[in-house]
Amino acid sequence: MSWLTEPLEYPFMQRALMEVVIIGVLCGLVGCFVVLRGLAFIGDALAHAVFPGVVLSYVAGRSILFGAFIFGSLTALGIGILSRSRRVSEDSAIGVIFAAFFALGVVILSRQGGFRQDLGSLLFGNILGVSTTDVWVTLVVALIVGGILLGLLKEFTLTAFDPTMARSAGYPVFALDLLLLLLVSATIVVSLQTVGNILILALIVTPPAAARLLTDRLSHMMMASVGLAVFSGVAGLFISYHAATAAGATIVLTATGVFLVCVVLAPNHGLLATSRARRRGRHHAHHFHTNEEIEVS
Repeated sequence: MSWLTEPLEYPFMQRALMEVVIIGVLCGLVGCFVVLRGLAFIGDALAHAVFPGVVLSYVAGRSILFGAFIFGSLTALGIGILSRSRRVSEDSAIGVIFAAFFALGVVILSRQGGFRQDLGSLLFGNILGVSTTDVWVTLVVALIVGGILLGLLKEFTLTAFDPTMARSAGYPVFALDLLLLLLVSATIVVSLQTVGNILILALIVTPPAAARLLTDRLSHMMMASVGLAVFSGVAGLFISYHAATAAGATIVLTATGVFLVCVVLAPNHGLLATSRARRRGRHHAHHFHTNEEIEVS
């Protein structure tokens, strides 16, 4: 029991634990639509495009969330607007904005004296350094994002699975896509302090991808995704404390381990299940052909 109780004696671990639970719920929910819509590349672009906002906030001595929100919103709007042009594909728009904004962040950071020792915390997060205010900000953003996502769940679901039908039914598909990008951007921004700029995509994509292996129903996928994300965050935090490793990276590796277990052991879509299904199929086919031969003879 001391393995579980000892870390909780420290206030910084208590705050970190609350933070990973909130972030786990948020990333688990939003990540389902990132996975279903195939938006992993956009998520990666958003995670890197907010970097200049993080750097500017850091240089100005402000919370990194302030600048990150601004650049995250600009990136989401830029991707949405540029991709409407027939001559500019969505991938091209993402690549242009992502590369330009990230390079801008590196240029700004390189102009600051003594930036090297702070680069790690900007890129890989510092969940053990979150304050009570940070936890409250994360909770408020999570409630807003989660409320919008659940309030428009039917609309987001239809546009995710059949955008053509949604458009013919009169749904504002472009506005919904733009809103989803803004929600993903907000999720990335509030998660920056947890796992940092580099590792954020894994927290948004890995638990939902694992959940998709476990169920075919969206509601069950969302619940499983939240559960796996929270478990990965809490377990990774405890492991990092006892192993004296980087908390953000350990959380991501824990989530990856959970995903690999699901890849192998998922009841219907895991490697073992599909292997058994193929063997049964071959056995039934062999049995069928054997019976045919007996009847013919």
